[in-house]
Amino acid sequence: MLPRTELLKLIWLQSFTIFPLILFLFFLYKWLHKKSSPCKSSLPSPPRLPIIGNLHQLGTYPHRSLQSLSERYGELMLINLGKAPVLIVSSAKAAREIMKTQDLTFCNRPTSKTGNKLLYNGKDVAAAPYGEYWRQMKSICVLQLLSNTRVRCFRSVREEEMTLLVKKIEKSSSSAVNLSEMFMTLTNDVICRVAFGRKYSANEGSDINFKKLLKEFLELIGSFRVGDFIPCLAWTNWLDGSDAKVEKVAKEFDHFLEQVVKEHQDGQAGNMSDGESENDEISKDFVDVLLDVQKEKAAGFAIDRDSIKALILDIFSGGTDTTYTVLEWAMTELLRHPLFMSELQREVREITGEKLYVNEDDLEQMKYLKTVIKETLRLHPPIPLLVPRQSLRETKVNGYDIPAGLTVITNAWAIHRDPASWDEPEKFNPERFLNSPTDFRGHDLQLIPFGSGRRICPGITFAIAINELVLANLMHKFDWMLPGGVDGETLDMTECVGLTAHRKIPLHAIATPVIAGN
Repeated sequence: MLPRTELLKLIWLQSFTIFPLILFLFFLYKWLHKKSSPCKSSLPSPPRLPIIGNLHQLGTYPHRSLQSLSERYGELMLINLGKAPVLIVSSAKAAREIMKTQDLTFCNRPTSKTGNKLLYNGKDVAAAPYGEYWRQMKSICVLQLLSNTRVRCFRSVREEEMTLLVKKIEKSSSSAVNLSEMFMTLTNDVICRVAFGRKYSANEGSDINFKKLLKEFLELIGSFRVGDFIPCLAWTNWLDGSDAKVEKVAKEFDHFLEQVVKEHQDGQAGNMSDGESENDEISKDFVDVLLDVQKEKAAGFAIDRDSIKALILDIFSGGTDTTYTVLEWAMTELLRHPLFMSELQREVREITGEKLYVNEDDLEQMKYLKTVIKETLRLHPPIPLLVPRQSLRETKVNGYDIPAGLTVITNAWAIHRDPASWDEPEKFNPERFLNSPTDFRGHDLQLIPFGSGRRICPGITFAIAINELVLANLMHKFDWMLPGGVDGETLDMTECVGLTAHRKIPLHAIATPVIAGN
């Protein structure tokens, strides 16, 4: 046993060592708390933990967790993702203030290391900071690539790929077909043809697994990386291999896009349409158009090669996954609700008559079809948490002080299921839109699957054209049922985790052809 003097000396030495450590941890906590909370207003906020903030409360499905928190803390709620304060918007009223009334104040985008690496340091449209560059690039998207006129030019591509889809289903009509896989292939092929002039898939002779590459890209864009939220833990991104994966995917995608641009410059790319076009302008794909803009300096400034590749990347990342997700959930809900499916089939078949396929001229008359698309977008927004915005300057929202540089995330999923805006919001009921002017193009803030204001998705017309044409033809050509042992009540409705909320388990269904002579 130690002598008393030696024991006291040991205790004193241990205290001398431990006390500075406690003091250091105390000041570290205070510093992090101060740095992570520049918003000193009285915004409601759930309690947070040191270092991680409210990250532990996001759960497996952040849009659902945030909806639950907003029911307790309100339509405007401040949370901390690591050190970063984030304003969560969960009502149509609050969204109108952000996206309409003060749209210009909240039209910036926050940055992340992952996004910068994958999206050419913000040279695309979706992630570019607000400013002259973004305005010019959005103008190119809206006027040159995704205008109503150019979308109409792509009609033959949509109809050809839709016909191929129908024929695939007809060949498999004796057994269940994987609709999720078919919808993904169709949207991928349509966008490849209009963007690049040809398909990029294994059966088209491509040496690039484009579908796999795009899947990896979308997973990374929608993934949670600790270092993006907690800078002091950035080393974990290296440790878990995600840094290397981001580097690999960015390099492979850049190599692919560089090859595509070079093919177009060398005149090796195929035409968008399989047939001859009377108008060369109509046969141009997106890369052709962007190279023309670059050559003619039509943007008002010189766009470089990275800008071209970034815009094309936007078209794919914002179009492929989101478009097929709408088709997947629309068919899911119709299979779960056969009465609504029967009503849609009746409308489609009456308008189409004896024609072999529904064409785009028929779609305008199909009012019930449009209600089904709207209700699908309401109940299953492809991107439940809209792409974050950032405040450009200090302001007030609903009486709360908002600092400059605050990240804002709008929970479209929560807004679309808000009882203040919708009767029986959890139920799939397309007929709620039959006598309603509510639309999804950004004017009605209770339905914002594509966002609203300056940052609204520019590809709405393009996406809806595919969705309506495909869904109408599936209703025209086939009767549908779920495979044996599965019914509407037992069909698994689990969502995937990521940027888009498509089905976790692929949708399988049995199709019975109803029109003879196919």
